[in-house]
Amino acid sequence: MDFTFENELDNKIALVTGGSKGAGKAIAERLVQAGATVIITARNKPEEETKGVHFIAADLSEPEGTQKVVAEIIQQFGRLDILINNMGGSETPAGGFAVLSDKEWESSFQTNLLAPVRLDRGFLPGMIERHEGVIIHVASIQAKLPLYDSTLPYAAAKAALVNYSKSLSNEVAPKGVRVLTVSPGWIMTTASVSMMERIAQSSNVTTEQATKGVMDALGGIPFGRPAWPEEVAELVGFLVSPRAAYLTGTNYVIDGGTIPAV
Repeated sequence: MDFTFENELDNKIALVTGGSKGAGKAIAERLVQAGATVIITARNKPEEETKGVHFIAADLSEPEGTQKVVAEIIQQFGRLDILINNMGGSETPAGGFAVLSDKEWESSFQTNLLAPVRLDRGFLPGMIERHEGVIIHVASIQAKLPLYDSTLPYAAAKAALVNYSKSLSNEVAPKGVRVLTVSPGWIMTTASVSMMERIAQSSNVTTEQATKGVMDALGGIPFGRPAWPEEVAELVGFLVSPRAAYLTGTNYVIDGGTIPAV
């Protein structure tokens, strides 16, 4: 079969967690354009509906939320072919290790590591039975470049996610399932803007100064700007497509050259 941009994901069922805004929204729209039936999850219904996208309200940081999503998708669609574990984020205060409680550490790991683990556990048996499927874990360059002052638990959880993703790939690749990691750098989303505002408030500086501080902490972005959500979505769209059929077990960094090492 000749694949084109419009039909390469025909008859595929895809789930994008955290798909109501930012990079998740862009990924969902990219998969719809490629012909997939797309489900998104988030705690709250999107302000704008996207044609061809089904919505399930769920808090995936809780085991009950994961169970709800798995059950509804299997009941309504019968299977899942593509799982994009995109949900993640940091809401911890700035100030380094001393200001972080056990609750804040646990919350970060529930959202950024254990939610993907639980979803994988829910959908992998079906993928293995059919001997096909793709799982993408969206991590972060903070797995290698942690910002200790503002997002220490988030960075630690994403580092764990990268390691887990590689291990899972080694286990399930012989069973027909591809597992990949995408590690973006700074993406220009509403969430990143909010994080800058929190850092500015806690550090008693302007938002512009907070933004420059984060840029400096990252060592700068050689490309000169953060990524647009659509640029991350394009990478994900390729990785889940038949064109990437031999790719598995790899962490793809999309950061405008931020990480200074090869």
